[in-house]
Amino acid sequence: MATRSCLCVFLLLLAFQSTVLKATTNLPSPLCRPVLASTKENFQFALNLHIYKAELFLRSTVGRGINDISPGLVEGPAPIGATLANLDNHTKKIVEESGLASIGHIRAIVDMLFLKSPVRVAQLDVRPEVYAKYFDVINATLKPPFNIYANTNSFLFAAVYASYFLKQFYAGILPSIVGNPERELAVGIALYEAASYGVIRSLLNDRANLTVPPYTSTVGNVTSLTAQIGNQLGRCGVKDEGLVVPLPLGAENRTTSNVIAADVNSLTYTRSALEILRILFISGNATRPGGVFPRGFEGTLYHRILALKQN
Repeated sequence: MATRSCLCVFLLLLAFQSTVLKATTNLPSPLCRPVLASTKENFQFALNLHIYKAELFLRSTVGRGINDISPGLVEGPAPIGATLANLDNHTKKIVEESGLASIGHIRAIVDMLFLKSPVRVAQLDVRPEVYAKYFDVINATLKPPFNIYANTNSFLFAAVYASYFLKQFYAGILPSIVGNPERELAVGIALYEAASYGVIRSLLNDRANLTVPPYTSTVGNVTSLTAQIGNQLGRCGVKDEGLVVPLPLGAENRTTSNVIAADVNSLTYTRSALEILRILFISGNATRPGGVFPRGFEGTLYHRILALKQN
């Protein structure tokens, strides 16, 4: 009996060890693991993205910022280089509405978490030359330099990522959100941003075969470039795709159209705080500020990332 008991224990230990080894093997690399953070810290991190989207969308459509529309909600430096974009009326209305919705999201987060108002904003740099630097990442420098404000086709590339980052970030943190009210808020925002991303991506898809003035490249070609840039800077594999993909990468391997970027099972891609920082900073390093956020983010999570040197 003793021998049989020992054998059972041995087999159980062997099975447990096999399970642990398998789980360890399947863990993503340290570069791509979610950053451990509290619910409050994740929402504070997201506020940077909401503020960025609101300021970009509103200043490019109506020439007004968050505090012009909701006085006292935020405080801090005005975005560098914000200007009206040359948009068609249909796109302008969609972008403006989404920018206004972002103000509601900011207010909802502040109210839910009892955050001190006004919320401190990070310095934003939304000059055309900042966005033009993204193309240097893959040695695809365009001449003249890319100007997101020049026309609708150009602006949509910047607009789609503002919602995409929020969608990906919320999709990644939803399992770790603690508290029913907080989870309901996160889900509500995530669903809105998914819809916003889908609408803007659809606008790009409608223009897939049109050129992006003043270049000869089509919108479809440029989406492939921007996807490559984001994936390279994020350093965690494919998390974005162009509007057209090879058949084996299409939904159920049956289509080359790719209106919504998603994985092999058509599930949304997620990006961690580290991945998003690497892309927005245009440095590929979460602790080296630059790009749209020349002085980095606000909030506890970001400063812990700096302290721990989680690049």
